Amino acid sequence: MPKLIRITTVPMSLKLLLTGQMKFLKENGWEVKMVSAEGREIQDAKKNEGVEHISIPFTRQITPFHDLYCLWLLIQLFRKEKPDIVHTHTPKAGLLGMLAAWITGVKVRIHTVAGMPYMVAHKNKAKLLIWCEKLTFKLAHQVWPNSKSLKDFILKEELVDPAKIKVIGEGSSNGVNLNRFNRNSLKENHLVAAMMRVVPGDNEFVILAVGRMVRDKGIEDLVKAFLDSKIVNKSKLVLLGPMEQELNPLDDEIVRKIADHPKIVHIDWSDHVEHYMAISDILVHASHREGCPNVILQAGAMQCPVICSDIIGNIDIITHKKTGLVYPVKKAQVLKEALEFAYVKREVMYGFAQNLYEEVKTKFDSRVMHQLILEEYQQLLNKE
Repeated sequence: MPKLIRITTVPMSLKLLLTGQMKFLKENGWEVKMVSAEGREIQDAKKNEGVEHISIPFTRQITPFHDLYCLWLLIQLFRKEKPDIVHTHTPKAGLLGMLAAWITGVKVRIHTVAGMPYMVAHKNKAKLLIWCEKLTFKLAHQVWPNSKSLKDFILKEELVDPAKIKVIGEGSSNGVNLNRFNRNSLKENHLVAAMMRVVPGDNEFVILAVGRMVRDKGIEDLVKAFLDSKIVNKSKLVLLGPMEQELNPLDDEIVRKIADHPKIVHIDWSDHVEHYMAISDILVHASHREGCPNVILQAGAMQCPVICSDIIGNIDIITHKKTGLVYPVKKAQVLKEALEFAYVKREVMYGFAQNLYEEVKTKFDSRVMHQLILEEYQQLLNKE
């Protein structure tokens, strides 16, 4: 029985970004273990996937001495478990996981790239992050960017040997679960709960954003665009995601507006995202950097119209005025105009949403992605 260890920095990635993969691999004869830092999502991930979880106290900040300790723990883990494949996600887990796997001679080392933090970092920090990315890629046998435009960027920047890099299927890390993100599968009690938390007024236009409340996710751009728009008194902005002020924080004034403005609703998190998409008129993904954003795939499956920034990952899914609206990243004025257009041209936006639904259904089914990953694993092991 081949043994696989999947590693992410935080358990939320195991629960939300890789949903169903470990369970699928276990059902297909693999011994699978998950690794991440501690967090409240671990119990849900263990329950959903049915595999063991091992805690390594990763941080998301640059913490050299603590990182060396985590590296030592990973080396001990790999020597004990002797995995056939180590597959990492997220920058910190990728660097330490690939280094430990190289030191211990793991036969197959894979790193999935779902965005490049250095793209929005300041000069000195960017240089360090580039060095870390290059080292991670050098130590990996294969590098899997989760979108074609991200692959093109990595090759353009000469970060990796071209022979190592590959996009699985049409991209994304996991595809989208078309059984869950399906308007026919919604549960009435969760719909009612979502409505009670949002409390939309009669004919109120509901604008949804899903993700961490940090600057890199474009939250400041979206709040400014919304508050400056002509539709602010006819709409409600719903921000669904945890506030993370310790890392990449939002401006204090924006945080106050999110807390105090009567037309903005902040919901720390929900495991029923699809129900919020079902009651929303539009989803906005204003992120400054991505790989292949799951939230846009999920909105597509839910037939929820999308507005997004023109960054890597987003543009792999959304074609402007065909499957949604695309605006120049960080341009709050243009985003404001897009919001106003979507309010007035609702039927046009629903047409885009239907086009997106057909593409997501055809290209990004998670069941297909899971099978492709399994086949890649098998091929890589057979080469050894």
